[in-house]
Amino acid sequence: MGEGKTGLHAGPNGAYMTDMAKELHHPERDQIELSAVLEALSEPTRREIVLRLLEQGEAPCQAFDATAPKSNLSYHYARLREAGVTRTRLVGPYRMISVRVDDLSQRFPGLLDAIVAASRAKVSAE
Repeated sequence: MGEGKTGLHAGPNGAYMTDMAKELHHPERDQIELSAVLEALSEPTRREIVLRLLEQGEAPCQAFDATAPKSNLSYHYARLREAGVTRTRLVGPYRMISVRVDDLSQRFPGLLDAIVAASRAKVSAE
């Protein structure tokens, strides 16, 4: 298999590197579906990720390493992104995650606020 076909090349330290990361799919605002958002936010780990992002702002994936095993986090990040809840952008070797507050507020006014309020109320009651 030739290097040109795989996108691999030898880096400065001799390790193989790719030319670019795989582009991530994000639904357009009008493609975000209520059922997908509700399903994505029905899982406690994903809700915790979103709550922390809303409190702290954009963060690298590594910021949530203590939340769950890395393989599980990758799955949760993908579910949130594919549902249109978060946006992931590549910055060098990092994947920065943020909540699509404007898109969600435009598409489903009050939904994100209601979910956040209910989640915080549940935590306070526990």
